[in-house]
Amino acid sequence: MAVYKIKDVSEKVGVPVSTIRYWQKEFSEFVSPVRTKGGQRRYTESDMGVFSSIKEILRENNKTITEAKEELRRNRKSSRQIDWANQTILLTGGTGSFGRHFCKVMLKKYKPRVIRIYSRDELKQYEMRQEFGEEKMRYFIGDVRDVSRLRRAMEGADIVIHAAALKQVPACEYNPLEAVKTNIHGAQNVIDAAIDARVKKVVALSTDKAVNPVNLYGASKLCAEKIFIQGNAYSKPDGPRFSCVRYGNVIGSRGSVVPLFIKQKNNGKITITDKRMTRFWITLDQAVELVVSALQHMQGGEIFVPRIPSMRVVDLARAIAPECEIEIIGIRPGEKLHEILITEEEGRNTIKYNGMFVIMPQFSWWERTNYKNAEKVPEGFHYTSNENEEWLRVDDLKRIISRGIKMN
Repeated sequence: MAVYKIKDVSEKVGVPVSTIRYWQKEFSEFVSPVRTKGGQRRYTESDMGVFSSIKEILRENNKTITEAKEELRRNRKSSRQIDWANQTILLTGGTGSFGRHFCKVMLKKYKPRVIRIYSRDELKQYEMRQEFGEEKMRYFIGDVRDVSRLRRAMEGADIVIHAAALKQVPACEYNPLEAVKTNIHGAQNVIDAAIDARVKKVVALSTDKAVNPVNLYGASKLCAEKIFIQGNAYSKPDGPRFSCVRYGNVIGSRGSVVPLFIKQKNNGKITITDKRMTRFWITLDQAVELVVSALQHMQGGEIFVPRIPSMRVVDLARAIAPECEIEIIGIRPGEKLHEILITEEEGRNTIKYNGMFVIMPQFSWWERTNYKNAEKVPEGFHYTSNENEEWLRVDDLKRIISRGIKMN
């Protein structure tokens, strides 16, 4: 799990170090930094989220310190903090980049009763067994296309995180029926199995490519999103709740641009499809914390979107290999110039809450007790990587890369 110096927190939150120190003192019940052997404070992603919330409440909403504390307490209470020690979690597609990192964070920080890994790849499960052992881990060979196997795997589970999917755009284009079977029919199977097994909460991982899709992968994930959100219509009042998280490519994950640039660096030439291209920046730590936060706050039907910085891909190339030539090779089929996480149409149902954007469902299946103190986004709001308020420049990217990006 990543930890940050106070200078890093200051840069990320966008306030002076002295302000962070002041907030640390005033909001000590909400921020819990760890100490190094030398006594220095180190802050977690969770602490970073609290500081961002404090900034939003004090600076954007013009609240007092006392009012901010009251709001943070209400948010903490309304989130119904999960008793992780008594939770059994099932993770579909659990041998992927997200799944492996999720297990690292959960076992170290949250310590659930059991994590069940559900995937097709026996070799990757073997590798995870060597890394994580079997004390709190269980390994199920299975496919999300097989609803009866899913039902068996979910028996006794409290939480399901659905990360299984065919994700490679060219593979989905060339094998469209396979993409539909896994990404769409698989989503339906997860919902059916969760209802039958009486799971409490289910969160599905979605992608920016589901927003205004231009390829089959994005279209299949859009269908999966819709199925999950509307899946609440099939659940009983005491049955499972279904929600999604939506984010772009994770920096450092398999197939992301960072390992490609590092590999190309040795050849003296970096290839970029278009010099105008921008992307959101999200790490594996942030992706895991987004899912945890979604599980804590969800009441069914929401899509949770992280509030994260943007970067220009050409700046990332300059940060990784400043001495290399940059070759523009042309945009690929199915590729977008910019990532879109929230459309203007979705913005009409979007709120700012606890350091996230939350797209609320158009149907109300349940009484909403959370989000009482959320802020509505302005008319015409949309969230795209090229029109973001927060940016990482070349020096910022160099500093982050020099600290090391966790890759899986």
